[in-house]
Amino acid sequence: MQEQKGEYEGLQNDELGIKIRSNDNPYLSVDNQKKLLQPRRLSSYFIVLIESGSITYNLDLQDFTLTDGHLLFAMPNQIFTPPAKTDDLKYFKLLFDENTLALLPQQFTFLVNPSNAQTIVLDSAAKERVIKVFGILNQILYLDKYETDTEIILAYLNLLLSELNSAYFKNKESVNILNTNLSKFIEFKLVVETHLTEQPSINVIAEKLALSTNSLYRIVKEYAGTSPKDYFTNRLMAEAQRKLRYSNTSIKELAYELGFNDPDYFSRLFKKSTGKSASDFLPRQDLSGK
Repeated sequence: MQEQKGEYEGLQNDELGIKIRSNDNPYLSVDNQKKLLQPRRLSSYFIVLIESGSITYNLDLQDFTLTDGHLLFAMPNQIFTPPAKTDDLKYFKLLFDENTLALLPQQFTFLVNPSNAQTIVLDSAAKERVIKVFGILNQILYLDKYETDTEIILAYLNLLLSELNSAYFKNKESVNILNTNLSKFIEFKLVVETHLTEQPSINVIAEKLALSTNSLYRIVKEYAGTSPKDYFTNRLMAEAQRKLRYSNTSIKELAYELGFNDPDYFSRLFKKSTGKSASDFLPRQDLSGK
């Protein structure tokens, strides 16, 4: 498994970690396509919009089929398997890193996926606006011969993410992105990601968020549909599945890497959580001798 790179090299602004692809700059060769179709761990945020056509992406072992007006977004550290390009597909793809995101004048709640839905279906009006902004970014980052001012690039990126943030929450039941509980849930998710292998107790996490354990339970239950402990365990097991499938780490080594002192306990917890043995997720070896 590799970090996200290659496909977007050379298509970026010198000062910003932002890159774009579209029908204007397709894959360069068959050999490059084969390399790019390998699973990789994303190091940046990734967004793909399908203007017309249909294609299926695989993200964290889950398939997402996208058609006209559908958009998929992914976050750093997710395992991403690009599909082979299909005929008659019109699309825009965008990557940007945390440093670029930090330069924007506002935060975009949808990027931490509080509703656990990584696809957005745009209505016709929103689709038209988003395509125009993607087109401008594509022109700035790829088609223009002269480098564009960084502030202009950031302004259009901010506009694009504002559109997507609005579309993400549009059909959610009375979600207020400034809601205190939602803000705390986002903080909870960030603590989980930051301290995943340390496996802090729920009491410690609640203290970090200045919440009682009962309040934390209610908030996580509201937005994730599960308890904080189960959420943490599920996230830990998802990370275990990623590493087992896409790296050469042994089960014992992985257990220690994820913060377990007892590999046997890790194996039992993995089986209880996923319904499968950890060994089922190890890469299959070719025993044919070919």
